[in-house]
Amino acid sequence: MSQVSHQDTELVNWNDFARTRTELGASFLRILGYFREDGAKAIAAVEDAFRARNAVALVTPAHTLKGESAQFGAYRLSGMAEEIELVARRCIEFRESPEELIETVVALRPCFTETMAMLDRDANPLVARRPGTFGRRTESPAGDFGRAV
Repeated sequence: MSQVSHQDTELVNWNDFARTRTELGASFLRILGYFREDGAKAIAAVEDAFRARNAVALVTPAHTLKGESAQFGAYRLSGMAEEIELVARRCIEFRESPEELIETVVALRPCFTETMAMLDRDANPLVARRPGTFGRRTESPAGDFGRAV
């Protein structure tokens, strides 16, 4: 199970992300902020538990990260967290060390960072989503000074 390639899983499913955004309405940015904080804490807990080779301590933060990631359509991150949770549960049952998770645990933080950058870029109302969209100036009378690029 440890050799699962998560690179084939889309980083973010934008349809599911948009649905969550619509469902959360005005609370969306606040909840996305909680996900950022909780996700960072969960990843730190996973890394600490893995360093200690403590399968029991891997389960809860991986489970939390799995669910919260899926809520925002972050399926690659969710899949990685699910793998960590399932392997950790198996390791507990068979009294094994979770050594086989090293590649997934090492890849978890970079995946979270990349995912959050994409979610933030889409969620930020100040970021133009497509060049040339309605309301965006193509020329500035004052040159480029003060213009968001």
